[in-house]
Amino acid sequence: MKKFSGYRFLRQHPVFYQIDKGWIDFFIADFYCYKLKLIIELDGEIHLSQKEYDKERDEKLKAKGLQVIRIDNARTEDLGKLKMDLEEIVEKRAHYLFTKNK
Repeated sequence: MKKFSGYRFLRQHPVFYQIDKGWIDFFIADFYCYKLKLIIELDGEIHLSQKEYDKERDEKLKAKGLQVIRIDNARTEDLGKLKMDLEEIVEKRAHYLFTKNK
């Protein structure tokens, strides 16, 4: 996905969320939009066994002003519905970010 709803998304992009005592913590986001500060993660079976890890990481990212959307891989079976849902998420995020300072 290069552009979606007019916004550029980077695929498999590193997102840094903590620099502490010389260590840099990051993860590779499935899709990342810098302008919207939005991460979209497609969660496969591995995420069933690491829910607590994902939750902690998502909280750290949220503290940095990023929004993380997790989508179960099963939802990709209906791409039309998924696209509509993602368009709504992008629209709401843009509205939130670009109207909160007015």
